[in-house]
Amino acid sequence: MLEISGIDVFRGETQVLWDVSLQVHLGERVAILGSNGAGKSSLLAAITGTLPPRRGTVAFKGESLAGMKSHQITQLGVAMVPEGRRVYRDMTVAENLEMGAYPRRGRPELQRTMGHVLQIFPVLAKRKDQVAGTLSGGEQQMLALGRALMARPALLMLDEPSIGLAPLVVEEIFDVIVRLRKDGTTILLVEQNARAALSISDRGYVMETGRIMLEGTARELSANHDVRRSYLGREYRRIDE
Repeated sequence: MLEISGIDVFRGETQVLWDVSLQVHLGERVAILGSNGAGKSSLLAAITGTLPPRRGTVAFKGESLAGMKSHQITQLGVAMVPEGRRVYRDMTVAENLEMGAYPRRGRPELQRTMGHVLQIFPVLAKRKDQVAGTLSGGEQQMLALGRALMARPALLMLDEPSIGLAPLVVEEIFDVIVRLRKDGTTILLVEQNARAALSISDRGYVMETGRIMLEGTARELSANHDVRRSYLGREYRRIDE
């Protein structure tokens, strides 16, 4: 579904990604792990067209994304939940969700999709008419995720969905991600919380200083000595086992 081949990416004149390659197959959950500043968000920016690669290629369903604007890539079926949630704070929950359905693929099924999203997130159904800026951080993250789902994406990308959230809320968010894969959504998950990310992923990549340093199945990475020492600690288990 997504194939990235040898991309170099710059912010201004500063190079932030070096020869990065990865693949995401239909129906997979793939985690991109790494500490702050590893290049994870720059990778997402390269995919969404906000930071076009100077070298290498990004293809979605076999179609090159070179030269495409972000809104064109969204119309192809790529949606992203940004870091920091970025909900429309002065709009209601329902209005935020409706904004997510602006791509052509989301409009015809708007009401049905909204009903599905509100079923996934019952707390949003209770707060449907509430202004988004008054929601808790966890509820805003659910709203940001629900807004992305309104576009009926083929590929859903999440940038640090656990950041700033209480552990119980993180578990709830990741339970939803497990459910989405069962619904057929392909997921690319960018996370500092390697423990949570590997617990729900099929495969993963580890980034350091703008490069892919390791790749493998979630089980292989969770058993890797360097990954365990740097990211996981002593105890680890998959939450969907």
